Amino acid sequence: MELVHKVIGNELSLFEKKFSESVKSSNRLLDRIMRLIIKRKGKQMRPMFVFLSAKIAGGVNDVTFRAASLIELLHTATLVHDDVVDNSMMRRNFFSINALWKNKIAVLVGDYLLSKGLLLSIDNGDYKILQITSRAVKEMSEGELLQMEKARKLDIDESIYFEIIRAKTASLLSSACAAGALSAEGDEAVAEKFRLFGEKVGIAFQIKDDLFDYGQDNIGKPTGIDIKEKKMTLPLIYALQHADSATKRRIIYTVKNNSTDRDKVNEVIGYVQSSGGIAYAAEKMMEYRKGALDILHSYPQTPARDAMEELVNYVIDRKY
Repeated sequence: MELVHKVIGNELSLFEKKFSESVKSSNRLLDRIMRLIIKRKGKQMRPMFVFLSAKIAGGVNDVTFRAASLIELLHTATLVHDDVVDNSMMRRNFFSINALWKNKIAVLVGDYLLSKGLLLSIDNGDYKILQITSRAVKEMSEGELLQMEKARKLDIDESIYFEIIRAKTASLLSSACAAGALSAEGDEAVAEKFRLFGEKVGIAFQIKDDLFDYGQDNIGKPTGIDIKEKKMTLPLIYALQHADSATKRRIIYTVKNNSTDRDKVNEVIGYVQSSGGIAYAAEKMMEYRKGALDILHSYPQTPARDAMEELVNYVIDRKY
């Protein structure tokens, strides 16, 4: 992402310093955990979307930096809480917070990050941006709970699937774009346009993750992790929608009762591949990318717009 770093490299460097300051605590344990979280930070794609949206919409300012910090605080909080919910011991190839300090501390760390984000906005009067991001947190919770509810019966159709990923995955990315755009000029119509742009990118991002589970893009053998976790993703949903009743019953029975049997899982993967589920999901992913780029291209071509397009393509063309 050479162009992205060329266009907003200075902003990202300054953001890292501001973010580190925003999570400091007088509590020694909390401060130690915060330093660990900062050290293990990811690619910070969501702050990138915030800064590029602001640049396209009018320009980066102090509100933009606070918006980026809020998004990153909320995102980090959800990751910490997700690891507790999923009982995950690893995060980005390191031990998770709950693995190192147990669930009680991990939950409190997530709460601390969330409260720091809320206070950052309230103390500076960024109420509209706080409203945008708070709505995203609500939708993420609703999406996760809807997925859990539907996983019991495996009765997710395509419309429910898109409802889940729009809320669970795309909402935070869409709020990052909306908050960035709103920070630039305070224009709510422009912010809504960027929210829709981010939503389409976020949905394409999740479909890409679905495809990874089936070994696409030369990333190695299929993992079948989603099947083992009884998650109904788009390739499988498409395959079941086009299966005869006997095959559909057999596949659902396998996912429900034999999801830990490697051979059985491979049978399901093979069926999804041969039924056109992979090709269909890839086609839908490209439709959402096109929809996002159509919105982006409604703005004049600038280095910031070109960098945003590079970031969108990176999100969808990534190999992991």
